[in-house]
Amino acid sequence: MATPVVTKTAWKLQEIVAHASNVSSLVLGKASGRLLATGGDDCRVNLWSVNKPNCIMSLTGHTSPVESVRLNTPEELIVAGSQSGSIRVWDLEAAKILRTLMGHKANICSLDFHPYGEFVASGSQDTNIKLWDIRRKGCVFRYRGHSQAVRCLRFSPDGKWLASAADDHTVKLWDLTAGKMMSEFPGHTGPVNVVEFHPNEYLLASGSSDRTIRFWDLEKFQVVSCIEGEPGPVRSVLFNPDGCCLYSGCQDSLRVYGWEPERCFDVVLVNWGKVADLAICNDQLIGVAFSQSNVSSYVVDLTRVTRTGTVAQDPVQDSRPLAQQPPHPSAPLRRIYERPSTACSKPQRVKQNSESERRSPSSEDDRDERESRAEIQNTEDYNEIFQPKNSISRTPPRRSEPFPAPPEDDMATAKEAAKPSPATDVQFPVPNLEVLPGPPTVVTSTPAPKAEPAIIPATRNEPIGLKASDFLPAVKIPQQVELLDEDAMSQIRKGHDTMCVVLTSRHKNLDTVWAAWTTGDIKTSVDSAVAINDLSVVVDLLNIVNQKASLWKLDLCTTILPQIEKLLKSKYESYVQTGCTSLKLILKRFLPLITDMLAAPPSVGVDISREERLHKCRLCYKQLKSISGFVKSKSSLSGRHGSAFRELHLLMASLD
Repeated sequence: MATPVVTKTAWKLQEIVAHASNVSSLVLGKASGRLLATGGDDCRVNLWSVNKPNCIMSLTGHTSPVESVRLNTPEELIVAGSQSGSIRVWDLEAAKILRTLMGHKANICSLDFHPYGEFVASGSQDTNIKLWDIRRKGCVFRYRGHSQAVRCLRFSPDGKWLASAADDHTVKLWDLTAGKMMSEFPGHTGPVNVVEFHPNEYLLASGSSDRTIRFWDLEKFQVVSCIEGEPGPVRSVLFNPDGCCLYSGCQDSLRVYGWEPERCFDVVLVNWGKVADLAICNDQLIGVAFSQSNVSSYVVDLTRVTRTGTVAQDPVQDSRPLAQQPPHPSAPLRRIYERPSTACSKPQRVKQNSESERRSPSSEDDRDERESRAEIQNTEDYNEIFQPKNSISRTPPRRSEPFPAPPEDDMATAKEAAKPSPATDVQFPVPNLEVLPGPPTVVTSTPAPKAEPAIIPATRNEPIGLKASDFLPAVKIPQQVELLDEDAMSQIRKGHDTMCVVLTSRHKNLDTVWAAWTTGDIKTSVDSAVAINDLSVVVDLLNIVNQKASLWKLDLCTTILPQIEKLLKSKYESYVQTGCTSLKLILKRFLPLITDMLAAPPSVGVDISREERLHKCRLCYKQLKSISGFVKSKSSLSGRHGSAFRELHLLMASLD
């Protein structure tokens, strides 16, 4: 009988290139855990399914980078705030702009939808918080009190309160019906990045850049407990739906906390870097993270995570008697929220008789619709997720099937894990795998030679393609001849002099480049590095130049681009990474200039400087066209290299 295959606790769903430029904000739909919205420096809002690579819908209209996005609870509306201070609300089911809200004087840093009424709260770099009535297209109230940018806003589950977190190290609680601040919670020593209400009790959690999480009692307005020692700034926290614990998305890990007393129930390793948002669905926690233009989604199986009860490991503080564990959430220690049908002492939502009346009541809205578009890029996924309002099913469809977990280890990994190895943290035993019958296999005594990898990693623990036995004299096994230490050292030292010559030559070449660099002539130092005809020297120089984009000039590009093509085709990972970084800087800084110069009509008269610039642009264009073919062929790769080449392919699209 076959042993059941052990599946992973945490795994990566996918990685996508979400925008043509850097991603600046993203949010998960909390109801389904499947819908993902991203905002980018390209002024677009894109919608995705967390497990599908194709964009469902792209929303345009903003004229500056989108720095904050938020979905409402039913996931039928989305609001996006831009760097210019404008806010736009789209109806996803109707695929149209619903409202444009103007009033902030600086970046929109945070947004949240009211859980019941048609209200949106916005926090800005201008330190103001505004409550907007979407139906009336106006600001209902402005809350003042913070002295720095408002980074996070959250409505309470009953819709009566609004919690705000800001860079001034404080958390404030606002009474929406009275239009005033109820309480201020000081204590953090760094900017507060996130706040989250307990789903049932009068309890609030806040996470800060000071690497602490604080829990606040909203009846007594005092701190309940404080968890210290987070591995990095706290940017994302989420309560379990039943309120039994708090999840904290840390650097490359998920931590599960209790608060009375403060405890760490479990730590799950997840290679998601800096996670940006969390959601829970079907006993699975979905986490999303972004870096530059890439967005990655991850899944943690909560059925295999300790969420309450006995604490196996507590990295936060010393062990305490288990008798101090808090009661089960079914017997809360505090008052429970009441769910009214609506909140805020504003006019109730008026039932609309027609869809056109709800969306386009004025000529100003018509102008917004002309300026903003909802481009449906995947009709099948759009129809599956956003059903029409007159349909019986509501959006998005509630999928009961969780994401399937991949096996913990494949056959090769299982065999490798059975070998003795240094002490490691093993979460699950390797299962006994049943070998299915198949075609006969010829077994030979000579092992197959280990193939050298196509790309040599930048960081590795052993030389590539080298074995210690290659440096030792041949020994006949039957005779078991003992090798003397002197003989072994003499064999190893044979290549030492050669290596010293190589390193000395490289040091001399770098001294030559440095001598030209100290004169302040960057072009001369680059020319000398290229003339040496050693890619390692070019890589060393580019790693310095890439740190300061202002050093790049057009004439520098004409010299560097042929070298970048060589770096991209190199078998060394570090060379490829440096080449991708340099090419990305050139494309962002000079590609618009190159295309404009080549498309411009010829000048009247003699303009020597323009002719020189035009000649350089033609050279760069020719070299970029040569590189674009190779970049396109590598864009289908998976992993980090594939993501880098796909991003370059998008940036080079205007060359076609």
